[in-house]
Amino acid sequence: MIIGCDFGITNTDVVLRKADGSERFFSFASNQVNGELSAIIDLLGNHIDVAKIDKIYVTGGKSSDLPKKFLKKEVLHINEIFAIGNGARKIYQFQDNALIVSTGSGTTCVTYKDGDYALLGGISMGGGTLDGMSSLVLDSISSTELDNLANNGDLKKTDLKIGDVVNQIGNLSNDVTAVNLGKLKRSDNFSDDDIALAICNMVGEVIGTVAYLNAFLLGTSEVYFVGRTSLLSNVRIGIEKRLEIAGINGCFGKNREYANAIGCMSD
Repeated sequence: MIIGCDFGITNTDVVLRKADGSERFFSFASNQVNGELSAIIDLLGNHIDVAKIDKIYVTGGKSSDLPKKFLKKEVLHINEIFAIGNGARKIYQFQDNALIVSTGSGTTCVTYKDGDYALLGGISMGGGTLDGMSSLVLDSISSTELDNLANNGDLKKTDLKIGDVVNQIGNLSNDVTAVNLGKLKRSDNFSDDDIALAICNMVGEVIGTVAYLNAFLLGTSEVYFVGRTSLLSNVRIGIEKRLEIAGINGCFGKNREYANAIGCMSD
């Protein structure tokens, strides 16, 4: 058995791969784990037989501070950019040059070209932004609760659309967002549901915009998404709305939230 551990800012993700190639997936709040392998083993409990562990792969956070041996097992430290790219490639099975967008607490763009993974850039907006804004505005609810609340929201109560501001901008639809949260200064006609949707949509639209601009830069028509933030339905809608404007296809594969943990296992 081999173990892949991704120490994220918010979540620590763990993948157990048995000798037959089957995998099991686990996720823990990072404040439960505190960057310690011993905490992961304790949390896994009956799910794991320590004697059957062959290797432990670690990536993310301050995993480079971990020892090279744990419970007499080899601990291999994997660069996070490699883990992101390799995890995406294992999930999506792409062969040609590709753009990967990792949606975690922040957002990271990684390229795959000629067999190598490289950091293209990133932005400081992502799941951590959702948590911070919901804590500030909506009394500290989780990202999942925020997304559920957003299902009943109405962006017409919070956002200025192009049609609200000008008659036309190029070929853009009048329904395209011109200003996120632009109506809130002059109106109190909104609910918590509307605010939740506005926050999710804003984060999604920013991620989607960064994704399609990088896709243009690389000359590709597809973007492969990994990371837990892209699981949130209203964030994903915001991403896809922006990609659609640019004619870019977004790929959202199964188990993409565990991409880094999958990708750090180079075996």
